[in-house]
Amino acid sequence: MTKDADLLEEVRKIRELLEPAPAPPATPPENFYEEFKDFLMKYKVMGLAVAFILGIYLGALVQALVNDLIMPFINLLMPDVPWQAIALYPTTQSPDGIFLIGHFTGELVTFIIVAFVIFLLVKMTSRIGIE
Repeated sequence: MTKDADLLEEVRKIRELLEPAPAPPATPPENFYEEFKDFLMKYKVMGLAVAFILGIYLGALVQALVNDLIMPFINLLMPDVPWQAIALYPTTQSPDGIFLIGHFTGELVTFIIVAFVIFLLVKMTSRIGIE
């Protein structure tokens, strides 16, 4: 029985060594400046702001790519057809109920390209270890 008790005691000691130490209690910021700095670091506000600004300009870049490079090819495939003006009228009496299918298709193509570009950026950054 002492051999089992010794073995059990040894396992308890190993468990105590493997358990992480409790985190030290967080000290509250001393002044407004320290509190603001803590807020910026805790919520990574600067990184979020940079990502937001880059996202806006990335969206504008992709919008230009779609409007200036991709949609002209569609215009070549469909000459003399204004693709953005393609519409569906549910009734001939009411021109108010217009479904702008061409405009929606253009926006859908833009969305798919933006999603694909973001996918590629996330994939490339994760390969180099940036999360």
